[in-house]
Amino acid sequence: MFFVVHALLCFLVTQVMAEKIIMFCRYYVLLIVLLPYRTLQFFYHKFQVSRASNLDAAEGIENHVPIEPKLSSSFITDSEIQSEFSHHAPGVARMNNGSFGCCPASVISALQQWQLKLLCQPDHFYFNELENRILESRYKIKDLINAEDVDEVSIVDNISTAVAIVLQQAAWAFAEGKFNKGDAVIMFHCAYGAVKNSIEAYFSRAGGYVIEVQLNFPLNSNEEIISEFSKALEREKGNGRRVRLAVIDHVTCMPSVIMPVKQLVKICREEGVEQVFIDAAHGVGCVDVDMQEIGADFYASTLYKWFFCPPAAAFLYCRKSATYSDLELHHPVVSHRYGMGLAEESFWVGTRDYTPYLVLPSAMEFVKRFEGGVEGIRKMNHDAVVEMGKMLAEAWGTHLGCPPDMCASMIMVGLPSCLGISSDDDAMKLWAHLRKKFGVEVRIHYQAPKDGEVVLTTGYVRICHQIYNKVDDYYKLRDTINQLVHDGFTCALE
Repeated sequence: MFFVVHALLCFLVTQVMAEKIIMFCRYYVLLIVLLPYRTLQFFYHKFQVSRASNLDAAEGIENHVPIEPKLSSSFITDSEIQSEFSHHAPGVARMNNGSFGCCPASVISALQQWQLKLLCQPDHFYFNELENRILESRYKIKDLINAEDVDEVSIVDNISTAVAIVLQQAAWAFAEGKFNKGDAVIMFHCAYGAVKNSIEAYFSRAGGYVIEVQLNFPLNSNEEIISEFSKALEREKGNGRRVRLAVIDHVTCMPSVIMPVKQLVKICREEGVEQVFIDAAHGVGCVDVDMQEIGADFYASTLYKWFFCPPAAAFLYCRKSATYSDLELHHPVVSHRYGMGLAEESFWVGTRDYTPYLVLPSAMEFVKRFEGGVEGIRKMNHDAVVEMGKMLAEAWGTHLGCPPDMCASMIMVGLPSCLGISSDDDAMKLWAHLRKKFGVEVRIHYQAPKDGEVVLTTGYVRICHQIYNKVDDYYKLRDTINQLVHDGFTCALE
């Protein structure tokens, strides 16, 4: 009897356990097995919806722009400015913004979004989106510089390309008999080195003559510049020389000074100079830029030096009368759009990263965060660089290279004569020494004395001021130079 009861109980327990195992498998094992699948399915569905939404939006020029952070109604704070430039190398006093510019974090983020979009689907980006986005940036530039027509604006990578476009047409004019051997280009002796090389490569080599106007630096007034330019033109015209082109800086690089471009363009018109090209590498964001007021035929400016775009983005403005003249303008890189107009040729010069051209709207949004916008930034930089320049000149017992109203966001300050800067090589030595040993980034200029002239100051430092700069940067430069003087440093010993 005992064994029968025990067997019955075992059977019942086994049956109950079996039912529980079945129930567990039915409700839980299936859930465990399906959970990863359901999870993956959920995220896949989300990805598809997001992708479809992006592709739909990309079809129209107004719909797909990298998402910008919502901005406060108040103006940007000092801490926010420092945050925007926190990627700058720590411990380095950057006072050389005029060479390579700067790019805030918000614009870098927009750039990276465009680059990712390009790399995700290059065919769609290049064939369906790029042209409209570049056109959008060209419209922004047109309004920014007060151009008459968007067709006057071509986006290029840098000033060297813009100069090549203008001078290439001059070289062809010589080759085709439109210009005669000995026809001239006029420029100032302080024109940028790469521009001088382009004049040599395209103009001089084709048979042209170069008139180089000397500037007596340091300068005291615009009248000195205007007088030297006028005398050079009158002298060459008296010799029967025909001046085809004038190349004039808006803000010279080294030594740095704002040129009276409106007056110089007016002189060119009165004296029969056919075309005027303004090299405004330090243009937009550094000085006031208005095409209707300046009146030049060509005007080229970077967008990465003083307008917060990444390298390399620039533009070339070609006045309608110059664009439609018998002197054809072409991009030096010949690609599929050759002959369709300069703006079209510049839009596509082969497969490359055009995304720096597309972040101009983001840079403009960044500028709007400042009181007064770009004009407010320019005034702040000018006032600050003048104040710091005066402080340095007083500390070193020297002088400024020009009156404050002749400088923009850069100013020249005389260096102590005991540093022994007596050649361009010496200037390069000191520049490298400051950067490598002390973490001070500035440009050094050697100013050769005129024949028979005895001057104490032959070396100048060019300091820049941009919104990220602090007073401590300039104190570091001041103290570094004072330390070199104290230690008896000379360029001859370096």
